[in-house]
Amino acid sequence: MRLDGSPLDALRARGEAFLEEVSTESHAAHAGVKPRAALQPIYEKHRAAYDDEAFEMALELFRGSAVGSPDHRSARLLVDWLIESRVGRELAPLEEREIAWESAAVIRLSDGTEEPYARVSITTANTRDAKERHLLDDARAALVERELAPIRRERLEREHEVVASLGIAPTYNTTWEALSGVSLAALRAECEALLHDTQGMWDDLQPRYVRQGLGMQPGEVTRADLLALMRAPEFDAFFPANQMEREVRRQVMESGTSPDANGRVLYDTAERPGKRARAFCAPVKIPDVVHLVLRPHGGQSDWMTLMHELGHALHFGNMDRELPFEFRWLGDNSVTEGYAMLFDHRLKDAGWLMRYTDLGKKELPQFLHSQGFEELHFVRRYAAKLIYETELHGGGVSWDALPDLYVETLTAATGFRYQHADAFVDVDPRYYAARYLRAWQLQAVLDESLRERFNADWWRNPQAGPWMVGELFGHGQRELADEQARRVAGKGLSFAPVIAGIERMIG
Repeated sequence: MRLDGSPLDALRARGEAFLEEVSTESHAAHAGVKPRAALQPIYEKHRAAYDDEAFEMALELFRGSAVGSPDHRSARLLVDWLIESRVGRELAPLEEREIAWESAAVIRLSDGTEEPYARVSITTANTRDAKERHLLDDARAALVERELAPIRRERLEREHEVVASLGIAPTYNTTWEALSGVSLAALRAECEALLHDTQGMWDDLQPRYVRQGLGMQPGEVTRADLLALMRAPEFDAFFPANQMEREVRRQVMESGTSPDANGRVLYDTAERPGKRARAFCAPVKIPDVVHLVLRPHGGQSDWMTLMHELGHALHFGNMDRELPFEFRWLGDNSVTEGYAMLFDHRLKDAGWLMRYTDLGKKELPQFLHSQGFEELHFVRRYAAKLIYETELHGGGVSWDALPDLYVETLTAATGFRYQHADAFVDVDPRYYAARYLRAWQLQAVLDESLRERFNADWWRNPQAGPWMVGELFGHGQRELADEQARRVAGKGLSFAPVIAGIERMIG
């Protein structure tokens, strides 16, 4: 069964037009350009992109093609996207409410102080007094529990209902596995092993950083304190805001490629009311128009965030425009997240730091040690998130019991106490935690391969950039992350090189 017929070409064209419009609208709302997103009219306008006829055609191709064949690969991605679109259509009113709420919500403290919800994570990270942080985070959590958490829980419940009604596989989890090509059971086992294998290292590092960085005892700390700890203001002087974009662009140019993909990547790094605190990359026309959006927090976190989003942006901006819709817009997001992490991990590279930041030899060991601590925290946090989300989506735990499980799982993995209110808010859509975890593994393999090909300072080798554009970015997301690792480096994915990198940073 071939995928080259005009009905499929029409499906692809309708799908691309639909996603371009959705992405444009979402970008404007999240970037603070518009106060709210009007998604429902877009879903209505493009209903033919994901209607029953489109879904049945893609499903027939999926079930009728041989596993592992090019036809099956395309069909798998299209079915996955059509399910996501159907879920999106059903939940568009809730998503509009959520975006509008996040833009307008205000946290009010007992002393009359007000804080926009969109800036609360930034303010929390920059608040040095623990009592003030806790008061602010408790007020945030109370507001979230009253107003945002019910919206998020309803979204998750209704998503499960829509997926179950389509009958792809017996459960939500088996449906995700069938369409992603990733085994949740295997990845969960890897996460459990990672938490076990790094427990001793974490038990040594976490109390030390809590005492030195916050002046607190390990048993006192919450996730709000973690935000302040990771902010690391003692390094701000070495990462000046007015040099950030210039130096990042210089590094990409030295690698032999364009830092804005010859004008296709548009940087937005200014402060703006209503701009979401979490940075993002918004491809609105692949590969021709890609927005990189960052709301400044301050210090090294901004540099790392810019590099992360730039990895995404250069991927989208350098894709082969002849690739079909599904390999440019869809696919295994572990790949694009792998590129983002490959870029942001330059802030864990001594040579890169010495060349592009103001860090000197005296400060470098302390900074790298702190980066090792931060890396270990994030990997452990996402391993715990994956474990929690397999239970959330698995159906074996009641919705009412999930907040307790969330707090227990995340707090045990990190040592920072989490809030019950975040149990449905701190859930990335459709197992995106799995994409991040596989991206950590992929970036470690790619970094090793680049070092072997272009030496340890591959990031300034003028041959490295063109190779990345041709061998990595240009392929879009046709491959699964493990397939790319085997093609490029002849290796599979695992946490071993990730842990080895952390061990190098902490000495």
